[in-house]
Amino acid sequence: MTTEHGPNKTGPLRDNEAKQEMQGELRAARSGRADESLQSEPAGEDQPETDRAPDTTLTGGTPPGMTAADVELRNDLARHLGMGLYPAERDGVLRALRDNNAPDGLVSLAAQLPGGRTYENVQDIMRALGRGTEDHRT
Repeated sequence: MTTEHGPNKTGPLRDNEAKQEMQGELRAARSGRADESLQSEPAGEDQPETDRAPDTTLTGGTPPGMTAADVELRNDLARHLGMGLYPAERDGVLRALRDNNAPDGLVSLAAQLPGGRTYENVQDIMRALGRGTEDHRT
């Protein structure tokens, strides 16, 4: 004997299959089929960057030994270099920046790195560029 649920003929076996298919969405507590038009889009390249406190000086969050510009540079380098690069030499750093579509200014700055050295992390790169790094002797 088959049971009809609305216009489709289903039974306990099909109900269990549907339940298995929906487990991911039920556990996530959200729909995996969200309407893409309702999701926010990133700002376009022609849009101004936003700031939490526009027209103010960055206070707090700047480690001793670094300026706000040093922190921003270190973050930009880290974002475009990734963690899997190290240890790296100058050419590897430049290649990674270009491969990750880093801004030209960042590539030009990294081109000033001395050759023949191995850089273990972003801090090493910052030191080699003569920029501030965190001073842990506070």
